[in-house]
Amino acid sequence: MAESRDALLVVSAHAGDFVWRSAGAIALAAERGERAKVVCLSYGERGESAKAWLAGKPLEEIKAIRRAEAEAAASALGAEIEFFDAGDYPLSENAELVDRLVHIYRDVQPTVVLTHTLADPYNGDHPAAARMAMQARILAQAIGYQAPGDVLGAPPVFSFEPHQSEQCDFKPDVLLDITPVFERKQKAMQCLPAQQHMWDYYTDLAKRRGVQLQRNAGPNLGLAHDTRAEAFQRHYPQTAK
Repeated sequence: MAESRDALLVVSAHAGDFVWRSAGAIALAAERGERAKVVCLSYGERGESAKAWLAGKPLEEIKAIRRAEAEAAASALGAEIEFFDAGDYPLSENAELVDRLVHIYRDVQPTVVLTHTLADPYNGDHPAAARMAMQARILAQAIGYQAPGDVLGAPPVFSFEPHQSEQCDFKPDVLLDITPVFERKQKAMQCLPAQQHMWDYYTDLAKRRGVQLQRNAGPNLGLAHDTRAEAFQRHYPQTAK
């Protein structure tokens, strides 16, 4: 029997979300030899591809462009990626999508799950993705739910940081040091020219969260002066013994 290993599952509403918000966490997991899988529920073809629409490109070509960008970004991070092509703006919740996610939970057996916040007044697709990710987790834990693979345990679920945290009830309780893999995150971001305006924003955010990580960690952990970090919010209680 193959030895089990830790695994990271990321449920992303659009093709770029996982890169801006959790590329560092993904790269760290991959470097530790863990399985890292990203599920993109949509390509972000309608709401997050303005440059392509302004250039007059048709819908199917825009989807292909965004898919290729996300695949390149995932490769740069060392992650697998799967696309549901469920459409965006709006991303509509339905039982079929949840069931597909249950199958992925049962297959990957994640030890950590990352997804969006449950509130985002600027983009309804994000909380829709989070609700489906969390509903699928619950169903994957149910012994009577019919899906291949072993019943899921209880992996912790974290929201990654939204674009406007203050409006999304995001209060980070985990700051992750991504300094060793920050260049890989930058490389992944640069795979997404459709949203080039985000590159500087998330580079600056990593710097600010790095300062906060240093302040909260104290002076004795040997952190680099230019520490970079990503912020997350836990959904379920942390367990201890």
